[in-house]
Amino acid sequence: MDRLLTALAAAADPTRLRLLALAAGGAFCVNDFCEVLGQSQPRLSRHLRLLHEAGLLERTREGVNAWYVLAQGDHGALARDLLRRVDADDPVLAGDRRGAARVLAERAREASAKFRSTGADWDEMRALDLPAAAVEAELLQLLGQGPLGRALDIGTGTGRLLEVLAPRIAGGIGIDASRAMLALARVRLAKPEFSHLSVRLADMYALPLHDASFDLVLLQMVLHYAEDAAAAMAEARRVLAPSGQLVVVDVAPHDRAELRARMAHHVLGFSDDDMTGLLAGAGLRAEAAVSVPGPLTVRIWRAKAAHLATHLPTHLPTHLAVSHADHFEGAL
Repeated sequence: MDRLLTALAAAADPTRLRLLALAAGGAFCVNDFCEVLGQSQPRLSRHLRLLHEAGLLERTREGVNAWYVLAQGDHGALARDLLRRVDADDPVLAGDRRGAARVLAERAREASAKFRSTGADWDEMRALDLPAAAVEAELLQLLGQGPLGRALDIGTGTGRLLEVLAPRIAGGIGIDASRAMLALARVRLAKPEFSHLSVRLADMYALPLHDASFDLVLLQMVLHYAEDAAAAMAEARRVLAPSGQLVVVDVAPHDRAELRARMAHHVLGFSDDDMTGLLAGAGLRAEAAVSVPGPLTVRIWRAKAAHLATHLPTHLPTHLAVSHADHFEGAL
């Protein structure tokens, strides 16, 4: 009875319940918990010690880090039973899940052998052996001619996309949740011709940016990491100017299930229907889409505010409707 009461007492705290919920999804170290919960290391270390001593968490030390997972056996079963009784849609826990997905994605990117060997030349398309140059060419063609205004690159990584767009944008900001990536991006962009570009540490679910402040918002190879893609899309829409355009570059649906573990992909690609729904939920409508073949098909969608997007009149003759659709290959 004493052991049971100790375990229940340890779990009976909002922060410790959040820690248990996170540990149920995988192994995390103290720094990970600090980043997700936004609390200090001494405070969380004390909570983790209590959960470990109560038998609810297992701890494994590797070098300077101690990794925590939900315990096995009776106490682990108790913890899982308690978590099943918590509302899965609780906004605090939902926010923690998003933060955990981001931490896992950062860890996978930084652990990539190609990241370690290529440094500032790393990007996820190259890490997946996708045709990065062809994707960039298709993206530039889809954006059309002329200046693009102010641009925001969400999940900028090492800043390659900002570098490509630099001649056509009046100013650009790249945001990423990985300090290692941003350090390399700053090296890449440390040239006089890139003085109008900058990068900063930020969460794609809570951008520290003003509403409607960018003419072009890009999400390249980032949404498949998102635990809540709809929330990420809504935040991207918030900072998009009323007449601006949003571009999503991501992979089409595939069966490479090993990418969930190897690269921390949360979603195995997006269909056109998937993307239509995500865009519509944020008040956007896709105007054009193209595919780039490769080991995984890369899909590029361009969208605008729904009230500005081009609508195909229903009264047009069939042959004109088909011609219009063919003009935008794969238009949604």
